[in-house]
Amino acid sequence: MEKITSFTINHLKLLPGVYVSRKDRYGDAVITTFDLRMTAPNREPVMNTAEMHTIEHLGATFLRNHKDFGDKTVYFGPMGCRTGFYMLLAGDYDSKDVLPLVIEMFDFIRDFEGDVPGAAPRNCGNYLDQNLGMAHYLAKKYLNVLQNATEENLVYPD
Repeated sequence: MEKITSFTINHLKLLPGVYVSRKDRYGDAVITTFDLRMTAPNREPVMNTAEMHTIEHLGATFLRNHKDFGDKTVYFGPMGCRTGFYMLLAGDYDSKDVLPLVIEMFDFIRDFEGDVPGAAPRNCGNYLDQNLGMAHYLAKKYLNVLQNATEENLVYPD
């Protein structure tokens, strides 16, 4: 069996950032999958499920309500390795195209106060597994990377 593309990326050189993971074509439509890498794989601790779950709820809510990208949002959710998130958008985009959107989303997550959207027994299968304080901390840390992003944070390493 062939390795999928994401398993061919050198994770020992991968830095936190925003990367185009893949582009899929469905007829005339293009779906761009972004790797929103929040921690350096195999070199930094992974995120815990509670804060990832909170970021997922807030990020998905933000994207689906965004004035320009709401109707282009296909999916936002966590990576199994717990080092980041996948964001799928309808359209042919590069990392630089969505960097302002990702910064806006993580500003929203960093500053969010109140009840986490969808964190209730009727709306979520594990509603108690939330950590807004750590979501704020991780969003702030990631924003520091995003606001100072270079090519190393926007293009996968060789």
